Amino acid sequence: MRPRVLVVYKKSTYQRYVGRAQERLKELIADSDRSVDGLLHEHEIHQQTLRQAKTALRDLGARAVLRYRPEPLPEEGAWDLIVTLGGDGTLLWASHLADSSTPMIAINSAPDTSVGYFCAGDAHNVDEVLAAALAGELKSSRLARMRVEVGGNVISTRVLNDALYCHESPAATSRYILDYDGDRERQMSSGVWAGPAAGSTAAIRSAGGKVLPTGSQKIQFVVREPYRGVDNKYRLVKGMVAPGEVLEITSRMTKGRIFLDGTQKVYSVGIGDRIRITLSDESLTLLGLARGGARSSKSSALK
Repeated sequence: MRPRVLVVYKKSTYQRYVGRAQERLKELIADSDRSVDGLLHEHEIHQQTLRQAKTALRDLGARAVLRYRPEPLPEEGAWDLIVTLGGDGTLLWASHLADSSTPMIAINSAPDTSVGYFCAGDAHNVDEVLAAALAGELKSSRLARMRVEVGGNVISTRVLNDALYCHESPAATSRYILDYDGDRERQMSSGVWAGPAAGSTAAIRSAGGKVLPTGSQKIQFVVREPYRGVDNKYRLVKGMVAPGEVLEITSRMTKGRIFLDGTQKVYSVGIGDRIRITLSDESLTLLGLARGGARSSKSSALK
């Protein structure tokens, strides 16, 4: 039976700008302005990788469907493999399409300019990586994800990288009550980051968090720029939430926001709303992850 493959690809920065500021973009490129340095090259490499992937999947006998951010979401279990062509951001967005049983593989389509921490291959070896994935020859890692509730409603069970709770304006102070490990504290800051191991090398690390082994089942939180005041010494500025434990944030703002895995999934959080963050029972199956520490085995899903 021919494997069913969903390919989710990004649009290059060049593609996203065209149509919005096309004439200005052309002027900057023509003038070799530093603000657009490498923009056209990145676009060309991305397009080449996309063509290579289409050809490789056709030659491998896969029934491939290519989509740019497919919505509505495809039917659960409809795919034998989900492939992303872009960088880590594309993987993060597409990971919300995958349940625990659907394997994913990420290809970095423009490795000169794009971060590909989760990627199994890039523009240079896309053919062989896709062949290995369909043959079941790549390591299969199970990455922990988070479950996030707001006001008693589950908004996601598939947060792979991080969640950021803060005011809708980046210039405004975030006000909330943090509950963790039996302790409770009223705080003011620039917001709160929380994420599983997969997100510990990104914004959480930049905010002062620790890099966790990719197989860790802990959730880490870091308070972003806590307001110290005159005699203000917060105790709960960093912490690890173990499986079965809950991190709870009670909003003291009318215009709070929570961002899941970047800027695409944004939810309003009103005053009095409670955010509950726990380990999800829906891990992500990722093929070809080169980083150590994850619970892994040879993939057999596509054999």
